[in-house]
Amino acid sequence: MSDSGQMGVTADLHIHSRFSRACSSQLTIPNLEKWARVKGLDLLGTGDFTHPLWNKELRQELKDDGSGILKTPNGFRFVLTSEVANIFTQGGRGRRVHNVILAPGFDVVEQINTALLKRGRLDYDGRPMFGFSCAELVRMMKDISGEIEVIPAHAYTPWFGVFGSESGFDSLKDAFLEQEKHVHAIETGMSSSPEMNWHVSELNTRSIVSFSDAHSFWPWRLGREATIFGKAESYNDIIDAIRRDKIAGTIETDPAYGKYHWDGHRLCNFSCPPAESRRLKGVCPVCGKGLTIGVEYRVEQITDQPTDKHPSRKPFHKMLPLHEVISAVKSWPLAGRKTWEVYNRLIESFGNEFNVLLHASKQDMVNALPQEALLVELILQNREGKINVKPGYDGVYGAAVVGEEKEKERRSSPVRAYSKQKGLADFIPDCS
Repeated sequence: MSDSGQMGVTADLHIHSRFSRACSSQLTIPNLEKWARVKGLDLLGTGDFTHPLWNKELRQELKDDGSGILKTPNGFRFVLTSEVANIFTQGGRGRRVHNVILAPGFDVVEQINTALLKRGRLDYDGRPMFGFSCAELVRMMKDISGEIEVIPAHAYTPWFGVFGSESGFDSLKDAFLEQEKHVHAIETGMSSSPEMNWHVSELNTRSIVSFSDAHSFWPWRLGREATIFGKAESYNDIIDAIRRDKIAGTIETDPAYGKYHWDGHRLCNFSCPPAESRRLKGVCPVCGKGLTIGVEYRVEQITDQPTDKHPSRKPFHKMLPLHEVISAVKSWPLAGRKTWEVYNRLIESFGNEFNVLLHASKQDMVNALPQEALLVELILQNREGKINVKPGYDGVYGAAVVGEEKEKERRSSPVRAYSKQKGLADFIPDCS
């Protein structure tokens, strides 16, 4: 276990392989293990167990001792997970909902894949699409094994969240019908926080979990959101914590950092908070078309209680990835050489990123970076969730703001060009 284990077992159970659309071609088990250790993660989901080629690699490279926790030769731990897209019609409108599936072993995964193959193809994408409902997915999984867990992914994102403005529902009951009783958790997604979810009474009896939905292994993606388990020696430990709402807490980005926090139009370079959207009647003032309604607005729409009525308000850390903090202070590209140099010095000094973000003392960081007093101060502010973030909208990530001029410089910096030059296939669409 990494030093981040002083918090518990830190897990990112929603990721993807290189066989998923718009994901890094360098996503392999060795790379995932390497960068999970750099991040400070103790446990990863495999992602994409439905894809035949990735499934074959998982069987070759990971060993199951019967606990449901798979291990690499170096002892890093994985749990079998995958994501499916349910695209269907219900309630008189088209629905598109992503769901994460957790499975206890390869034998159950084989049964899952056999059942799904009767309904569609699995070989074209690590996140396959099916034309049946969320309720039917849960029913199918429960017919295979009561140990399978289905979790609605990035629950509020407009296009593929169970509560999303474009194709979602107003309640889990509406989405999952009689199978709602088998839905024990939702994934917040980057654009919402646990605190926002405490406003929804339907979630009072469910775990609120956070995972990255990473499309690459780079540390500003992998583990940017994670769930902390008090114990995870077996698959049953994980499922028990989820089903009994016994998770220890979560690691979150500021929800404004997510790509769908506010409402707006990417092509029009326009964004606004919910109050302004209501004033505009949901119409973009630039082009006259409907705005993409974001997560903050949707949470307001389904809010039915004050946060203090939620019975299980788990602690959570709200912070930006370390690369974002360095980039914001220095106005350097996120994936630039100089950003990596500072990042690597901190990792060499403190072992992993979570130790830097959560545990390293001010004096120790000053000793490691004697010329970087402002950066050290911002890391400490980040630890307390005090960095100002310009909200993301309509597929545009939010950004840390350290003075308006630094924000302008950072927004115009050649991050994409640098990444393409280096082959870092990371700046690609996702549902965060």
